[in-house]
Amino acid sequence: MKAIVQDRYGPPETLTLVDVDAPVPAADEVLVRVEAAALNAYDWHAMRGDPRMARLAMGRSRPRARIRGRDFAGRVEAVGTHVRQVRPGDAVFGDLGDANGAFAEYVCVPESQVAPQPANLTPQQAAALPLAGVTALMGLCDVGQVEPGHRVLVNGASGGVGTFAVQLAKVLGATVTGVCSTRNVDLVRSLGADHVVDYTRDDFTRDAGRHDVLLDLVGNRSLTALRRTLTPTGTLVLSGGGVYRGGSLLGPVWLLARGRLTAPFVRHRIVTLATAPSRQHLDTLRVHAEAGRLTPVIDRTYPLHEVPRAIRYLEGEHARAKVVITI
Repeated sequence: MKAIVQDRYGPPETLTLVDVDAPVPAADEVLVRVEAAALNAYDWHAMRGDPRMARLAMGRSRPRARIRGRDFAGRVEAVGTHVRQVRPGDAVFGDLGDANGAFAEYVCVPESQVAPQPANLTPQQAAALPLAGVTALMGLCDVGQVEPGHRVLVNGASGGVGTFAVQLAKVLGATVTGVCSTRNVDLVRSLGADHVVDYTRDDFTRDAGRHDVLLDLVGNRSLTALRRTLTPTGTLVLSGGGVYRGGSLLGPVWLLARGRLTAPFVRHRIVTLATAPSRQHLDTLRVHAEAGRLTPVIDRTYPLHEVPRAIRYLEGEHARAKVVITI
């Protein structure tokens, strides 16, 4: 099968399209013929081994996972002997997690990490949902505990996670403020944001009022500045972020670490968001999508052989919403 592989950390040029053996499903896995895969900031972090501290988990000298990509949508080709809820021919979507491997013609994935595709979405739209959608869902529901009437601010509202977060916060009954650049103001407003802050003109940490929940998806402000936007008992949810700026030792990890160290000593709730593939969360996203409450926004699509070009576009801060690979 064709796949995008990487044998050393580096720029997009280290990614190559080659022939590799197709995977064989284990007893608890399903084999999926991939129709679409989506890019996430995770992909360029893993590609470059950035921040360097993350290489302790991803592989010190080179990536442990040779094939890039996490999010996918496609058709089930075969199932393992212990699989019960998925059958060949089913249209599914899912997240491979740290195992990676979605930028390929076939993937093997545990049954617990896939769900039926939303019936009203294309494979490209379904592939855009898993990691970004689950991150937004967990940040607002599981961690942020957003309730009707809450004031929610999303820093990075036009990004992959942010476009889902704005929509989900409105589903939860919140008043939503989205922070984005000038060119994305209309997009964020069209997703349902009640207020939009153009960060090129205004400082949301001083001018956007107080909020019950702040979902920070960028990591470009200090902890003190972020806390300034909260009500006295508000919740700050930290979820990494950033774009490639030439490599770093800690990157957004520094802000996350400071959040954890500060949390026990302040009245605000400061929570570092960690996500993991989950069929339960995928099913929740599917229900919202089929009900018309959640619509993936796709910026651009690229064929499989242009993954390096797609990641170059994503990591340079030009992309908005989701970038998708068709296979």
